[in-house]
Amino acid sequence: MDKAGADNNIPISGPMIKEKAQEFANKLHIDNFSGSNGWLEGFKKRNDIAFKNVCGESNSVDNNECSEWIKNLPILLHDYSSDDVFNADEAGLFYKCLPDKTFTFKGQPCHGGKLSKDRVTVLVSANMSGTEKLPLLLIGKSKNPRCFIKTIKRPE
Repeated sequence: MDKAGADNNIPISGPMIKEKAQEFANKLHIDNFSGSNGWLEGFKKRNDIAFKNVCGESNSVDNNECSEWIKNLPILLHDYSSDDVFNADEAGLFYKCLPDKTFTFKGQPCHGGKLSKDRVTVLVSANMSGTEKLPLLLIGKSKNPRCFIKTIKRPE
Protein backbone atom coordinates (compact mmCIF):
# COMPACT_ATOMS: atom_id res chain seq x y z
CA MET A 1 0.00 0.00 0.00
CA ASP A 2 1.43 3.37 -0.90
CA LYS A 3 0.51 6.68 0.62
CA ALA A 4 -1.33 7.92 -2.50
CA GLY A 5 -4.79 7.13 -1.14
CA ALA A 6 -4.11 8.82 2.18
CA ASP A 7 -2.45 11.81 0.49
CA ASN A 8 -5.49 12.33 -1.74
CA ASN A 9 -7.96 12.03 1.17
CA ILE A 10 -9.48 8.85 -0.24
CA PRO A 11 -10.74 6.55 2.55
CA ILE A 12 -9.17 3.08 2.43
CA SER A 13 -11.00 0.14 4.01
CA GLY A 14 -9.90 -3.36 4.99
CA PRO A 15 -11.82 -5.06 2.15
CA MET A 16 -10.13 -2.68 -0.32
CA ILE A 17 -6.66 -3.66 0.94
CA LYS A 18 -7.53 -7.38 0.81
CA GLU A 19 -8.92 -7.06 -2.72
CA LYS A 20 -5.81 -5.21 -3.94
CA ALA A 21 -3.55 -7.79 -2.25
CA GLN A 22 -5.45 -10.58 -4.04
CA GLU A 23 -4.93 -8.76 -7.37
CA PHE A 24 -1.18 -8.51 -6.71
CA ALA A 25 -1.02 -12.18 -5.71
CA ASN A 26 -2.77 -13.16 -8.95
CA LYS A 27 -0.40 -11.01 -11.04
CA LEU A 28 2.61 -12.52 -9.26
CA HIS A 29 1.18 -16.05 -9.71
CA ILE A 30 0.99 -16.72 -5.98
CA ASP A 31 -1.64 -19.46 -5.93
CA ASN A 32 -1.93 -20.14 -2.20
CA PHE A 33 -2.51 -16.52 -1.08
CA SER A 34 -5.50 -15.89 1.17
CA GLY A 35 -6.30 -12.29 2.09
CA SER A 36 -7.93 -13.24 5.38
CA ASN A 37 -8.62 -11.00 8.35
CA GLY A 38 -5.57 -12.51 10.06
CA TRP A 39 -3.41 -11.63 7.04
CA LEU A 40 -4.82 -8.07 7.12
CA GLU A 41 -4.00 -7.66 10.83
CA GLY A 42 -0.43 -8.84 10.21
CA PHE A 43 -0.10 -6.54 7.18
CA LYS A 44 -1.26 -3.55 9.25
CA LYS A 45 1.20 -4.40 12.03
CA ARG A 46 4.16 -4.94 9.64
CA ASN A 47 3.49 -1.67 7.82
CA ASP A 48 2.54 0.46 10.84
CA ILE A 49 -0.99 1.13 9.58
CA ALA A 50 -3.85 2.20 11.85
CA PHE A 51 -7.62 2.41 11.26
CA LYS A 52 -8.81 5.92 12.13
CA ASN A 53 -11.92 8.03 12.01
CA VAL A 54 -11.82 10.50 9.16
CA CYS A 55 -11.68 13.97 10.65
CA GLY A 56 -13.01 16.73 8.49
CA GLU A 57 -14.94 19.86 9.06
CA SER A 58 -14.93 20.85 12.70
CA ASN A 59 -15.87 23.92 14.68
CA SER A 60 -14.70 24.86 18.11
CA VAL A 61 -17.23 25.72 20.80
CA ASP A 62 -16.82 28.62 23.17
CA ASN A 63 -16.76 27.06 26.65
CA ASN A 64 -17.84 30.33 28.29
CA GLU A 65 -21.06 30.39 26.26
CA CYS A 66 -21.76 26.75 27.15
CA SER A 67 -21.27 27.44 30.85
CA GLU A 68 -23.60 30.44 30.61
CA TRP A 69 -26.32 28.35 28.93
CA ILE A 70 -25.99 25.54 31.47
CA LYS A 71 -26.40 28.09 34.27
CA ASN A 72 -29.39 29.91 32.72
CA LEU A 73 -31.38 27.02 31.21
CA PRO A 74 -33.05 25.80 34.46
CA ILE A 75 -34.20 29.37 35.13
CA LEU A 76 -35.72 29.62 31.64
CA LEU A 77 -37.48 26.24 31.94
CA HIS A 78 -38.84 26.80 35.46
CA ASP A 79 -42.20 28.23 34.32
CA TYR A 80 -42.91 25.52 31.73
CA SER A 81 -44.22 21.97 32.00
CA SER A 82 -42.02 19.25 30.50
CA ASP A 83 -44.95 18.51 28.14
CA ASP A 84 -44.61 22.03 26.69
CA VAL A 85 -40.83 22.07 26.12
CA PHE A 86 -39.82 20.68 22.72
CA ASN A 87 -36.46 19.91 21.21
CA ALA A 88 -35.82 19.56 17.50
CA ASP A 89 -32.66 18.43 15.79
CA GLU A 90 -31.66 17.87 12.22
CA ALA A 91 -29.55 15.11 10.77
CA GLY A 92 -28.17 14.75 7.28
CA LEU A 93 -28.62 11.35 5.65
CA PHE A 94 -25.84 11.07 3.07
CA TYR A 95 -26.77 8.09 0.94
CA LYS A 96 -23.80 8.35 -1.47
CA CYS A 97 -21.08 9.12 1.06
CA LEU A 98 -17.63 7.57 1.42
CA PRO A 99 -16.76 5.75 4.68
CA ASP A 100 -15.79 7.86 7.69
CA LYS A 101 -12.91 5.56 8.66
CA THR A 102 -9.78 4.72 6.73
CA PHE A 103 -6.48 2.91 7.05
CA THR A 104 -3.51 5.23 7.22
CA PHE A 105 0.10 5.10 8.36
CA LYS A 106 0.54 5.76 12.08
CA GLY A 107 1.52 9.34 12.80
CA GLN A 108 0.04 10.59 9.53
CA PRO A 109 -2.75 13.19 9.73
CA CYS A 110 -6.16 12.01 8.57
CA HIS A 111 -8.49 14.49 6.88
CA GLY A 112 -11.76 13.93 5.09
CA GLY A 113 -12.65 15.19 1.67
CA LYS A 114 -15.74 16.96 0.48
CA LEU A 115 -19.03 15.44 1.56
CA SER A 116 -21.41 14.10 -1.04
CA LYS A 117 -24.14 16.52 -2.03
CA ASP A 118 -26.65 13.67 -2.37
CA ARG A 119 -28.50 13.78 0.90
CA VAL A 120 -31.82 14.14 2.66
CA THR A 121 -32.11 16.26 5.78
CA VAL A 122 -34.34 14.85 8.53
CA LEU A 123 -35.85 16.96 11.32
CA VAL A 124 -36.78 15.04 14.49
CA SER A 125 -38.75 16.68 17.30
CA ALA A 126 -40.27 15.58 20.62
CA ASN A 127 -41.27 17.13 23.92
CA MET A 128 -39.18 16.91 27.06
CA SER A 129 -41.42 14.33 28.76
CA GLY A 130 -41.40 12.09 25.67
CA THR A 131 -45.19 11.97 25.46
CA GLU A 132 -45.43 13.80 22.12
CA LYS A 133 -43.27 13.05 19.11
CA LEU A 134 -43.83 15.15 16.01
CA PRO A 135 -43.83 13.50 12.56
CA LEU A 136 -40.47 13.40 10.78
CA LEU A 137 -39.84 16.25 8.39
CA LEU A 138 -37.77 15.33 5.33
CA ILE A 139 -36.05 18.03 3.34
CA GLY A 140 -34.46 17.24 -0.01
CA LYS A 141 -33.47 18.99 -3.21
CA SER A 142 -36.36 17.90 -5.38
CA LYS A 143 -39.72 19.65 -5.04
CA ASN A 144 -41.61 16.44 -5.94
CA PRO A 145 -39.38 13.40 -5.25
CA ARG A 146 -40.55 10.33 -7.20
CA CYS A 147 -39.74 7.96 -4.34
CA PHE A 148 -42.27 9.70 -2.03
CA ILE A 149 -45.02 10.21 -4.59
CA LYS A 150 -47.71 8.52 -2.46
CA THR A 151 -46.45 9.39 1.03
CA ILE A 152 -45.17 12.96 0.95
CA LYS A 153 -46.95 15.64 2.92
CA ARG A 154 -45.77 19.19 2.42
CA PRO A 155 -46.80 22.09 4.64
CA GLU A 156 -48.97 24.44 2.58
